[in-house]
Amino acid sequence: MRVCKERSDVFFFSKIKNITTIELATKLADNIVLLDVRTPSEYRQGHIAKAKNVPLNKITAYKEKTDQRIYVICQSGMRSKQAAKQLKQKGYDVINVKGGMNQWSGKVRGGK
Repeated sequence: MRVCKERSDVFFFSKIKNITTIELATKLADNIVLLDVRTPSEYRQGHIAKAKNVPLNKITAYKEKTDQRIYVICQSGMRSKQAAKQLKQKGYDVINVKGGMNQWSGKVRGGK
């Protein structure tokens, strides 16, 4: 019986780390990378000032070089979780923001 020491499928199924919007708020004072994966129109309606808009349907094209952790947010946390999985497969250190903008109570830029 042969034992395979490297399994690429283990990486594929590894869990995505999550934080709350409250935890994210404490990190915004630092120089973090925050991706908002909502549509451009959702983003324009109101977003966190440090957030860069990279819609979920374009996340596979994301190629920024960074040794920093990437935080990902959407409206509810579902699209950001999908985006986080895709970014993790590309080798990024990613954290999903649970609850997304629905749970965000801090300041937003744009919108009404």
